[in-house]
Amino acid sequence: MLAADIAAGGMLTPLAQDRQVTRLGESVFRSGRFSEESIATVCETLRRMALVYRKFDVVGVRAVATAATRDASNRKEFLYRASEALGVEVEVISGQEEARLIHLGVQSRWPSEAGRLLVVDVGGGSAEVILSHDGRLQSAWSKPLGAVRLNEVFLRSADPPGIQNLHNLEQFIDEKLHVALTEIGRGSFDRMVATSATAAAVVCGVNRIPRTRRDEADRLRATKPQVKKFYQTIAAKTLAERKKVTGIGPRRAEIIVAGAAVFWRVLDLFEHHSMYYLAAGVREGIVADLAARGVGRERTHLGREQRAVVEKMARKFAVDLRHARLIANLSHQLFESLASVHQLPLEWAKILEAAAYLIDIGHFISDTAHHKHAAYVVENADLPGFTDIERKFIKMLCRFHRKSMPAARHLDFQALDPDARRTLLRLIPLLRLADSLDQSREQHVESVTAVVQGGVNVDVQFQAQGDTGLDEWSAERLDGIFRQVYGVGLTVSRLARRRS
Repeated sequence: MLAADIAAGGMLTPLAQDRQVTRLGESVFRSGRFSEESIATVCETLRRMALVYRKFDVVGVRAVATAATRDASNRKEFLYRASEALGVEVEVISGQEEARLIHLGVQSRWPSEAGRLLVVDVGGGSAEVILSHDGRLQSAWSKPLGAVRLNEVFLRSADPPGIQNLHNLEQFIDEKLHVALTEIGRGSFDRMVATSATAAAVVCGVNRIPRTRRDEADRLRATKPQVKKFYQTIAAKTLAERKKVTGIGPRRAEIIVAGAAVFWRVLDLFEHHSMYYLAAGVREGIVADLAARGVGRERTHLGREQRAVVEKMARKFAVDLRHARLIANLSHQLFESLASVHQLPLEWAKILEAAAYLIDIGHFISDTAHHKHAAYVVENADLPGFTDIERKFIKMLCRFHRKSMPAARHLDFQALDPDARRTLLRLIPLLRLADSLDQSREQHVESVTAVVQGGVNVDVQFQAQGDTGLDEWSAERLDGIFRQVYGVGLTVSRLARRRS
């Protein structure tokens, strides 16, 4: 399980993660179906993990089952019970989808934008062999070479495994890798990346890194001779002896021979010199995929009815809708780009957007103190589709979108609880900045993003056409407010337009 924040640039920040070895596939590879014990164990694990990630109010969840579930005759029963335990639907994914997610996970953690990359993931029921070219997935194969499956089929009868057992195991691996080898060719890629807990155990074992310090193995290398020696050494040991090997762990020791055999045969058959372990895989790929699909962003935008309400009110008070829509857009873009700075839940973006439509309604009453007039109108207006709390925030944003920041003398602000005051203070600079970027009311600025520089400065970068001198000057004047609220400076820069 992995719960994570994804920043605007794609950087993944783990919030919580957990891993539990359940050996779900063991009974499947033995009898063709999940045992009652393994289903109960997995469902209890899922309940526990759900309690953890729900604390973070996640905006999207995807739960996937892989090779063992693809093969189990009673998978429908398992999926029903697992989905009930987790509270979201558990889906069975194909080997190709599993490979796609692994590739996404690898690219999110260790991007490779040039050259050919071979990714090998050895799970419990299957192994995915993935060829990536210039950062894009080119070909993928999912083969029945998972460590648990191979151990059940070839190595359960002897401890340590016999010579014939190992010979049969290696022959089977070679046969299953033949199609991928034929297409990819020998020695025809620049780097091999190994993922999964089995890969971690191999690299930790080769480099004598204790299992408790497995994070240190991330991006660490194991050469082909080292992997071969490691495989041959542990294959000659009993299970009790393997459990004592540095880096493996007691549960991994049960299946490490089969898993190491796969990595050794890949290195040998493809004639590659080494493999790097990467602490990324399906979990990281799922998170990256959810972010790329924009899952959860619907919570940041006004609903159709809400947008109709604020636009109708803006028209009623003679607001320039072209200006209002631009400010709403820029506010939203700033909210997303500066998520790491303001650290507010996603839902506040739509409140910011709603306020952007209404900050100028006070001009209908008087240009003088129009921010106060706008706040008064919102306070006394009927805004269907918005809660009382949301309307209160929209009112306060209208009130403080210009002139002084909230202070002790502002009784409405002081009436808010501490969390609400903090939220309001962190929204105001975003709205002011968006409004400043169309100070000229000419809609020269087309889009905006922001880059946080070393945690001490925010560089707001915008694309525009026409003269934006007034807009830039107005935006740059907010440096003091950014320092006051966020503790960072503010610079504003115009991006050069790309030539088509």
